[in-house]
Amino acid sequence: MRFANKVAVVSGAGCVGPGWGNGRAMAVRLAQEGAQVWAVDRDSAHLAQTLELAGKHAGAIHAYECDVTDSQAVAAMVQACVERLGGIDILINNVGGSAAGGPVEMSEAVWDQQIAYNLKSVFLTCKHVLPVLKARGGGAIVNMASTSGLRWTGSAQVAYAAAKAGVIQMSRGMAIQHASDHIRVNTVVPGQLHTPMVEARLAGQRAGGDVQALLDQRLARIPLGFMGDGRDSASAALFLASDEARFITGTEIVVDGGMTVRCG
Repeated sequence: MRFANKVAVVSGAGCVGPGWGNGRAMAVRLAQEGAQVWAVDRDSAHLAQTLELAGKHAGAIHAYECDVTDSQAVAAMVQACVERLGGIDILINNVGGSAAGGPVEMSEAVWDQQIAYNLKSVFLTCKHVLPVLKARGGGAIVNMASTSGLRWTGSAQVAYAAAKAGVIQMSRGMAIQHASDHIRVNTVVPGQLHTPMVEARLAGQRAGGDVQALLDQRLARIPLGFMGDGRDSASAALFLASDEARFITGTEIVVDGGMTVRCG
């Protein structure tokens, strides 16, 4: 019950398919540990299994549909959360997704969409939640990046990589700026997890629809010899959001089975 009497906003709390996506796992775990969870997704249908997997804790998860690339929509989402649940203590930014291509292959429109989806979304939620946390006397923000923001991870996805690197540095800057407000800001950096995104989108982008081929490619990069899933990201995020991490801010936890430190 690390989060008893806490209110947590989780963006991207749904998932594109069945299974443990990052946001889904975070929402369920927070509810299991006592939080009231404001579960945000741009498609409320994606939240159905989140509530199902929460079981007896589903009553602590409050579904809200919102496009977090739209500032007015984000402001309304934050206001609705405060009005219904009384405030916000924790913000977890989990929205994201990649598009294939380098600068030559990628259109400007896709570049703009990727930056909005992966980076502007974090900017907007922080913009509207930070004043609430400050008025509350402090809180914690956990932003989800990617190992693609640290190194080459096997395929060209230039906009996604740039945006996720931006999330890491933006988090560091906010951590220093708001330390005196007792607001901690940290980043979880997942590697090549087996989440529903693999089957729903990535296999079509990178392996011609062959899910097993993509899984084999990803597994070959992981020294531990297995792929984690959204529950592994959730464990890191919940630690950083909890009082156990009270002296931790402006840093990252990499959740990748050792992939980013291997040679070759």
